[in-house]
Amino acid sequence: MLEFLRAITDYLPEVKRPEREQSLKEKLMWTFGALLIFFLLGQVIPYGVSASGLVSRGFERLEILLGSKMGSIITAGIGPIVLSSIFLQLASGAGLFKLDLSKPENKRLYQGIQKLFAIGLSFLEGIIYVVPLGGGTWLLVAVQLALGSLILLYLDEVVQKYGIGSGISLFIAAGVSQQIFVGALNPFPQPSSSDPTPVGLIPQALVALANGNPQGTFWAIIPILFTIAVFLIVVYVEGMKIELPLAYGRARGLGARYPIKFLYVSNIPVILASAVLLNFQLLGSVMAGAGVTFPFGPYQNNQPLDCSINPGHNLFVVPGTNVPVCGLAYYLQAMPSPLLVQGGYQGYLSYILGNAVVEVPRMFIYGFVLILLCVVFGWFWIESTNMDAASVAAQLNRAGLQIPGFRQDPRITEKILEKYIPVITILGSIFVGLLAWFADITGALGTGTGILLTVGILYQFYEQLAQQQIFEMYPALDKIVQR
Repeated sequence: MLEFLRAITDYLPEVKRPEREQSLKEKLMWTFGALLIFFLLGQVIPYGVSASGLVSRGFERLEILLGSKMGSIITAGIGPIVLSSIFLQLASGAGLFKLDLSKPENKRLYQGIQKLFAIGLSFLEGIIYVVPLGGGTWLLVAVQLALGSLILLYLDEVVQKYGIGSGISLFIAAGVSQQIFVGALNPFPQPSSSDPTPVGLIPQALVALANGNPQGTFWAIIPILFTIAVFLIVVYVEGMKIELPLAYGRARGLGARYPIKFLYVSNIPVILASAVLLNFQLLGSVMAGAGVTFPFGPYQNNQPLDCSINPGHNLFVVPGTNVPVCGLAYYLQAMPSPLLVQGGYQGYLSYILGNAVVEVPRMFIYGFVLILLCVVFGWFWIESTNMDAASVAAQLNRAGLQIPGFRQDPRITEKILEKYIPVITILGSIFVGLLAWFADITGALGTGTGILLTVGILYQFYEQLAQQQIFEMYPALDKIVQR
């Protein structure tokens, strides 16, 4: 099978590597050029459908996770690229195929399989997005969405070879930053609304202050304060780590440190958990379309809403939308953002207090399930991607490293690592789930997941930028590192 895939991947187009080393200025130009194209693609509407026709209400959160722009040619975003990467990592960790990635030819094959898988997923996801629309042009629209994802796939390759960092990370950070910027500073009202109130929170606060409404100013500023608080928490936690001292068994006096970050599994748990919870909405949509009913539903004005007899509310979702109103999907859906509720924060609090019998339990049920899923996926991720104590101990042993004061035995190293890695995995997973839930219920701009992703990406970008500056100042150092 691997040889068959090798024969196919050899014919896949790829971005040619630069013939000479790019200067830092050139790398920045390539990076910002790719970023500009990404923003422009977000404004291109596929031919044959309106922008609103492609927007699935209730799935706006996918824009953050997948670097997409609902309703545009990049509606699927980097979803195919991310999914293909995750599937291959899980398959490799589970031992479904074995490739020694230290060999250039095997690494090239692995990247080719990932690209081939991403191309197939691009067309599959394009079809999934447009099939519910029906009509004779659905295939044409699906092809356009697939091409949008393919453009992002090769833009990612351009950034990796000519720019700084990864295009995937760049697009995610750009999407979150755009949401925060627009949500905070947009001076224009909603295009489809007769309300002249600006969309941006800071313009809202200024208008309220000018009209002598200090209370309105306070409520408009609250989400910005929560956004800053979440951002500062993430920045602080990104620097938390345990450093285990290491020594080279064959070279006395030489040593190193193995850092175990508090966010050892990064944002992977909350991304996977969010994807699972979104699937409950899809399941609810299918069941609602089949006419299935269920008596356990939400409340209106502290009175239970019987979905089985109310013709205006089908099971799980409002007919024609992806918005749950009943059953399990309702209780596993994130709370509505205070920024999207009519009346802003005041309307949000009135909504919760007016329906406290169901909305308060719903808030905590969603948070508990989200955190629980984060722990499950965090543990599953380290076990399937060779990040567990046994795998790390074996890697250190192969590198000739040992913990000072102990024999160079992977079993001993594993026992020491087991004191840290499992605990850090669980605590880190709980933290990312708790922070994402806190940001959701407080209306932080960009959501907790988005801020977690963006801070980590920007920190990595800063490190790579600093590294490039050092290599440009000391070219000989670059040659030593490459050797």
